[in-house]
Amino acid sequence: MDESKQRELIEQYIAAYNDFDIEGMLAVLAPDVEFENYSGEELTASASGIEEFRLLAQRAKGLFTERFQRVTSLVFNQESATAEIDYHGRLAQDIPGGPKAGSLIELNGVSEFTFGAGRIIKIIDRS
Repeated sequence: MDESKQRELIEQYIAAYNDFDIEGMLAVLAPDVEFENYSGEELTASASGIEEFRLLAQRAKGLFTERFQRVTSLVFNQESATAEIDYHGRLAQDIPGGPKAGSLIELNGVSEFTFGAGRIIKIIDRS
């Protein structure tokens, strides 16, 4: 897959994420997509397959009243790409032992995308 197609898939995925459009996110993912989210070195969420990803995305959607990812750099390497991401989101509900509803969460992170068969087959988010 060429770099322009990879860029297009990433842009579609992030635009759908920012719009809380789960079906739009799923549209660019392979049926057997793998997803991992790390905070520091700790694995905080994962999904194996599109249905697990859908459930995870639906739960995450309810955590925020607004959220936005912005790609600050994008580096391609054959069948993968690494995006540096600026993220902010406003919590919809209190996090037990953590921030309260209405709090703004701001993070910098990296998302690694792997491609195959014209779709995204793996995403690893690190913050």
